[in-house]
Amino acid sequence: MSLFITSLASGSNGNCYYIGNNTEAILVDAGITCKEIETRIKRLSLSIEKIKAIFISHEHADHIRGVPVLAKKYNLPVYITTQTLKNGRLHIDKKLARSFNAFDPISIGDLDITAFPKYHDAADPYSFTIRFKDLKVGVFTDIGQPCQHLINHFSQCHAAFLESNYDDDMLDAGSYPYFLKTRIRGGKGHLSNKQALELFTSHRPDFMSHLFLSHISKNNNCPNLVEQLFNQHAGNTKIIIASRFQETAVYKLSNPAVNISTQLPVTMAIFPVSASQLSFSFDDEMKSA
Repeated sequence: MSLFITSLASGSNGNCYYIGNNTEAILVDAGITCKEIETRIKRLSLSIEKIKAIFISHEHADHIRGVPVLAKKYNLPVYITTQTLKNGRLHIDKKLARSFNAFDPISIGDLDITAFPKYHDAADPYSFTIRFKDLKVGVFTDIGQPCQHLINHFSQCHAAFLESNYDDDMLDAGSYPYFLKTRIRGGKGHLSNKQALELFTSHRPDFMSHLFLSHISKNNNCPNLVEQLFNQHAGNTKIIIASRFQETAVYKLSNPAVNISTQLPVTMAIFPVSASQLSFSFDDEMKSA
């Protein structure tokens, strides 16, 4: 019983995450070209034929760029909400476009994928968790601030892709105009290193084996800085930098020591918040963060 996970791309120039078992796999987002996805999958000695579906978090170009060609070429269903499809202006065969609802699991073979709403500057944005048997992986990027849903799911994950977008000092000293800096850190933009580290140190479960630090800003962050910061608090969790330029290695998750169904925090209250309450639209400049 194993899961294989890798970041094919992570950053404002494209995002794509692979999670699969020995039989099937899914992609969360496809923000690089179909050709580049094929190239990176091949370099990793993975089989693109195992990919059975694409799940789309929101409509920004760095998350959907490769979707139409990839879905058409491999006849892949694309799980995407109506608002995301509309605002992304994607041209996908109606037979391949599938909607989903927050908190309702979707089964792709033995993989169960669950979406939950998040704070971001998009029409209808979602994060995802992927569960296989007793293993659970989260894809948590493009998040303006941690909500209780994120905290709850993060605390159950054996591995996670977690945004650590910007360093506060680098953003302050950088060349971005004031309005864009405000939007990035304004609660509907991206997680800072400080926010991501707080989530990790306060809510990491003992059984989390891998953390992929993701969507690291080219202009307002430094991969070495992020890696050093998290390694100081990593414990038994392996810290991986998800590059904006290339794929990571493939990491194998297997034989969890703890059944996550027994790890739910019984007293944790979940905010009664919907996707429509979490999101609103900014202009396209936010995508360059």
